[in-house]
Amino acid sequence: MTFSFDHRLRTLTANYQALLMRPNAAQESSNGLYTRYRYPVLTAAHAPLTWRYDLNPDSNPYLLERIGVNAVFNAGAIKWQGRYVLVARVEGADRKSFFAVAESPNGVDNFRFWETPIHLPETAEPDTNVYDMRLTAHEDGWVYGLFCTERRDPAASPADQSAAVASCGIARTKDLVTWERLPDLKTRSAQQRNVVLHPEFVQGQYAFYTRPQDGFIEAGSGGGIGFGLAASIELAEVTEEVLLDPKQYHTVYEVKNGLGPAPLKTEQGWLHLAHGVRNTAAGLRYVLYLFLTDLHDLTRVTHKPAGYFLAPEGEERVGDVSNVVFSNGWIADADGRVFIYYASSDTRMHVATSTVAKLLDYVQHTPADNFTSASSVRAIQNLIDHNQAVVSTPVPSHAAGTVHA
Repeated sequence: MTFSFDHRLRTLTANYQALLMRPNAAQESSNGLYTRYRYPVLTAAHAPLTWRYDLNPDSNPYLLERIGVNAVFNAGAIKWQGRYVLVARVEGADRKSFFAVAESPNGVDNFRFWETPIHLPETAEPDTNVYDMRLTAHEDGWVYGLFCTERRDPAASPADQSAAVASCGIARTKDLVTWERLPDLKTRSAQQRNVVLHPEFVQGQYAFYTRPQDGFIEAGSGGGIGFGLAASIELAEVTEEVLLDPKQYHTVYEVKNGLGPAPLKTEQGWLHLAHGVRNTAAGLRYVLYLFLTDLHDLTRVTHKPAGYFLAPEGEERVGDVSNVVFSNGWIADADGRVFIYYASSDTRMHVATSTVAKLLDYVQHTPADNFTSASSVRAIQNLIDHNQAVVSTPVPSHAAGTVHA
C-alpha cells in the first residue's frame, strides 16, 4: 500500500477543522434548571495538530502522532475581552497535566486552543503535576489562577511510588499569557486541594475557600469547604480555617466535598457551585450541588438544597474515572445568563446554561436536606399538599403571565 503524507495531512486537517466548527445543539433538561448541550465543548481531539504531530515529512515520514493527548477536562473559566475563555487541564499520554487556554465566541461551541500551552513558572520545589485551575478576577486588578500542585511524598518508601502531597499553587496574570508564580499557599492542614480565591477583599485581606484533608485522596479528619483569610497574596498563609460546609453522613457529599469556581455575587448572597463525593458499590460518585452564603458573613450558609444539582448522564458516565462530573469554572454574563463548564469522567469538557434568576430560585425554594428518610417523605407530602391547594383554588385570568428568567 502506498502511503501519502500529503493525503493524510489533508485528512487530519479537514477532520480537525470540522470538529472545531461543529455547531452545538441545546438539549433542555426536564428539571427546567439548565440546558445541556449535545456535544462536549473540549476534548483531547481539540488539541492542535501542531502539539501532537511533527508535520515535517523528512523527520516524520509516516505522519505519526509524536505526543499523545489523553484528556481535556476540569477547566477554569473567565469572560475575557468579550470571549468565553477556558483554562483547561490538558493531560498527556504520559499522565502529566498542564494548562492551556481555549476561547469561543459564544460559550457553547467553536472553542479553539491558543497557539501554545501556558508556560507556568516553577517554584524552588518543582511541581510533578499541576491541574484544576480556578480563575478569579480579583478587585486588586490581577487575574489569579489557583491550582493543585502535586509532588511525591518525601516520607514515602522507595517501594511506594503513588504517595503524593497536594498543595495549592498560586499564579497571576494580566493577559492570560504571561504568568507570575507566587509561593504556594500555607495552611495548618496536611494537604490542600480545591482552593478558591474570593474575588473581593474581606476585612482588607485575601479570602480563600479551602478543602483541608489528611491525605492525598482521603479527606480523613479533614474535608468540607473551609474559609480563611491571608494578609498577603505574595506570601499567602491562612492560620485559621473555618468550615462553612462540612461533610455529612449519607449525603452526596459524605466522603468529601470542595468548592468549584469562585462564587457569583448576587443581591441575595454569594452563589456557590461545589462538588460532592459519595461511595457506592461501583466506586466514588461525583456530582455538583449549589448553596448560598450571606453577602457579608461569608461563612454563613443561608440556603442549601438537598441532593445534587447536576449529575453525570449517559455518555458522561464513561471515561478515565467513570461516574464523575466536576466543575471549577463558570461565567455569568451581564444579562444574567450563566455558563456552567463541567468535566465528565476526567475525560472531556461540557457546558450547561442557566440564569442567575433560575439558580437563585432553585437554591432558595428547594427543600433542604434534613438527613432522614422520614424527613424526605415529609418534604414530598408538603409539596403534594401545596399542589392540591393550588388545584382547588381557581387561578385568576390575569395571573397567567410570563416569567422572565
